[in-house]
Amino acid sequence: MSMSDKKNGLFSEFDPPSKKDWIDKATIDLKGGDFHKRLVWKNLNDIEVQPFYTREDRKETLTNSGKNLDTVTNYRRIHRDTENKNELAHLAISEGMTGLLFEVGASDKVANLLEGIDIARCAVSFSLDEENSNFVAELLSYFKKSKMSRELIKGFLEVPFLDQYLTQGILENKTVKFLADWTQRFNSFENFKTLFISGSTYVNAGANQVQEIAFTLNSVAFVAEELKNRGLKDELIFNNFYFSLGISSEYFIEIAKLRSFSSLFHLIAGKYGVSDPNMALMSRTSIWSKSVTDANTNMLRATTETMSALLGNSHAIEIDPYDTELGISEDFSKRIAGNIATILKEESYFGKVGNPVDGSYYIEELTYELAEKALDLFKEVESLGGFYKAVEQQVIQNKIALVRLTRIKLLSQRRTAMVGVNKYPNLMETVSEKTLCHKVPDSDPKLLVPRRAGLELEFIRANTEEFVNQRGDRPVVEFASFGNLGMRKARAGFAFDFLGIAGYAMEEEKSYDSALSAAEKSASSKSDIVVMCSSDDDYKTSALEFINTFRSLNHTKILVLAGFPADILEELTAAGLDTCIHVRSDIFSTLNEINQKLTRTTKKLEI
Repeated sequence: MSMSDKKNGLFSEFDPPSKKDWIDKATIDLKGGDFHKRLVWKNLNDIEVQPFYTREDRKETLTNSGKNLDTVTNYRRIHRDTENKNELAHLAISEGMTGLLFEVGASDKVANLLEGIDIARCAVSFSLDEENSNFVAELLSYFKKSKMSRELIKGFLEVPFLDQYLTQGILENKTVKFLADWTQRFNSFENFKTLFISGSTYVNAGANQVQEIAFTLNSVAFVAEELKNRGLKDELIFNNFYFSLGISSEYFIEIAKLRSFSSLFHLIAGKYGVSDPNMALMSRTSIWSKSVTDANTNMLRATTETMSALLGNSHAIEIDPYDTELGISEDFSKRIAGNIATILKEESYFGKVGNPVDGSYYIEELTYELAEKALDLFKEVESLGGFYKAVEQQVIQNKIALVRLTRIKLLSQRRTAMVGVNKYPNLMETVSEKTLCHKVPDSDPKLLVPRRAGLELEFIRANTEEFVNQRGDRPVVEFASFGNLGMRKARAGFAFDFLGIAGYAMEEEKSYDSALSAAEKSASSKSDIVVMCSSDDDYKTSALEFINTFRSLNHTKILVLAGFPADILEELTAAGLDTCIHVRSDIFSTLNEINQKLTRTTKKLEI
């Protein structure tokens, strides 16, 4: 519209379309289909996500949802078992990192770790695996002797006692006393926090965003009450919280989660009489969303997760290298991880625009809904006696288990896509058998176990690699196509993607003039698995002929049909068809069945 059009009100006689108008138009395009069933998505937080949002959906921006900052601390973790921690710290700073997180070992000294590091320009944080009073006293003394303005010293002290409680069942009173004592002693360092609470444990055990928010806030109330009982003031407690939330790959929902959490934390602090708590919020990329197959895709996942963290108003981030789950993180992958945030901030201008997601109808709606549902869940846990009793009675663990099982089921049914795990396999890669999950773990219902989402499918790949080691070569998949050109190409492509997840050797599709020719050629070839690819109409007329011919020549090969001809499936199975693969197939159970049949029908290579 030109400026003259605006002045003359060219379109002023037309009313703007309402949301109902848009829904009516969509329903027409759906040819009478149900708008709600076809276009509205219900995610695992029980939130209905609309296909579009209009001004009618606008929600008030939640208060205290944070600010988008240009000063987000970009942390690099320096692991406990490394010897040259100070050298690695200087390398990190030279590569643009603005925060150092040292995992403290028994022999580490503060002066050695921080030698030559300007702690006024770089945040320094420390993770203890036990109550190390000598190290913490040395740290406090070091800070005081630095003689710099105390507000310039930033970071946190991590004592993962709640993580240990959730994952190991260990909770000791002496740890709470340790935190109470040192929180009081570090009181004058307002930007160095001593009460570190992580929500990543919930995410990495399969929790949804509502659960992570609510259960983390339940642990806040638990810690606050424990410290109050030891004489600490409410303001001192709430000004010393440092949170680390896990970030997964649900981009917009993760943005909304961080904003919701910040708003609800301020709400709870207000109930304790603290109106403007000086807390800090860090986001860490999750274990749950990572893979060991096609591990380079973890870089893409980490990038979207970092974007969520920055737009969700995090004060700090910690990005795991893409090969962390392989157990072989090198300097290159660490630098790539650090560069993700730097590039987003400097080249994509994240942090240079004030709260860019404010006013987005979609994100504001998600933020509001997450906050509302998380607050209800928080209140439910508190009504049961609070965090401690909910863990002891396994309320929290059971709620997370239900969501985790649903997530795994969606992955196995390929309704949730995970590149390299259940879709789009990288057939050129080699995966070390040691990095794969060889047994689906039996989880203790009392504990939360951090894990990757795709462990079950790793188990399939591990079985294949074990088979290769025993036999000496990789199972070969052959695609025998005939009939309708479009359908056979489509189904061969689908089957290629489906079976490639198992790590088989995939041959190119072979097209034949007839089902009889396809059966004869594939039965006598050197492949281990043959996939029949055609249309449903062709299956009705030719599939039985294919199977009978095939089985008359070969009784050991595994025969798979791409599709689901329900009317004749029983007859085809009786004739010798092993299984079907189609859009409703469960990839874990199907590939596990194929692997078991491979083991029974092949012999170990003799030398």
